[in-house]
Amino acid sequence: MSEEVYTVEQFAERLKLHPKTVRRFIREGRLRAVKVGKSYRILRSDMEAMTGVVPGARPTTARVTSIVDMPDVAPALAERIARTLPSMRMGHEAHADAMSLDVAYDTVRKVLKVVIAGSPADTAAMLKMIQVLTEA
Repeated sequence: MSEEVYTVEQFAERLKLHPKTVRRFIREGRLRAVKVGKSYRILRSDMEAMTGVVPGARPTTARVTSIVDMPDVAPALAERIARTLPSMRMGHEAHADAMSLDVAYDTVRKVLKVVIAGSPADTAAMLKMIQVLTEA
């Protein structure tokens, strides 16, 4: 049986995103896609991997939300963290309980904020990665 394939527009509509956001995710490597002519095609399995949805799986009962504030962060370190954490999240297998990760950097105050919501194990792994990246 062949796998379902989406265009950027179909993918965006399904996840209630703007098509430009989907194309940016593809450019940044956050979403796998295959270029066909001038457009992209996205496999259903890649959509599930990005969103963390596993068909038929039950979510875990416990979720953890962590907010990490880091003052006096140099722009280069902020950029490295902002690129590494999402790619680390995307590198894992899809879980039934998807992790949410947001990274924001205030260039004026040089403050980096990371908001993580997910299973206890995934959140702990992400917090450990933040510690490793900031100690380097």
